[in-house]
Amino acid sequence: MKERNANASSSEKEAAGNAAASLVEDGMIIGLGTGSTTAFAIAEVGRRVREEGLNVLAVVTSYQAEMLAIEAGVPLTSLAEHPVLDLAIDGADQVDAKLNVIKGGGAAHTHEKVVAHSAKRFIVVVDESKISEELDHFVPIEVLPYARELAKKQFIELGGKPQIRLASRKDGPVISDNGNVIIDVEFGVIEDAAELSQKLSTCVGVVEHGIFLNTDEVYVGMKDGSVKIIN
Repeated sequence: MKERNANASSSEKEAAGNAAASLVEDGMIIGLGTGSTTAFAIAEVGRRVREEGLNVLAVVTSYQAEMLAIEAGVPLTSLAEHPVLDLAIDGADQVDAKLNVIKGGGAAHTHEKVVAHSAKRFIVVVDESKISEELDHFVPIEVLPYARELAKKQFIELGGKPQIRLASRKDGPVISDNGNVIIDVEFGVIEDAAELSQKLSTCVGVVEHGIFLNTDEVYVGMKDGSVKIIN
């Protein structure tokens, strides 16, 4: 499984993350996603809490995001306490011209999708290398370990080429925060993201897939340090 868009500079990611963090207003309940670009947004929200006295509560999407938020000083809450969020900020592996998004490179897309759909406004932050006319990135899919072979069979029937994601520093597969395996599936160019999304959601054993269709705005960090907003 080939990796893509790995060479973006941190300045591009920081610009996008900081711009999205500026949307956070006093009294908001926000969702904070996972990944290298969202990490800058978390850090900036934390800075505003410390230096500006920003009053905010955040729901995080992974252990990684939780650790970053605690380190930054962002007060945390849960969806059980606050089921409706004012704003959610998260990264993406790829964004197409229709603002369809593929996520899941960090294996946290199930929690990320729950948070994104719990928010009144969902903002995606990326560097410009993640923008594409069409989606052609592999789709990360969280699958029950018991159903992994059945799931692979179903993905092949849909025209995909599945591969269980293996851990880089331990033997065996990547295990999600929910205790499930991640199967990355190549579909080539995805001409109809909504149709594929629906078909993947009906596959037995699938917990959640990485196609997101509910993005409101995309904040793109550019090489010159500016931020382009796509909505």
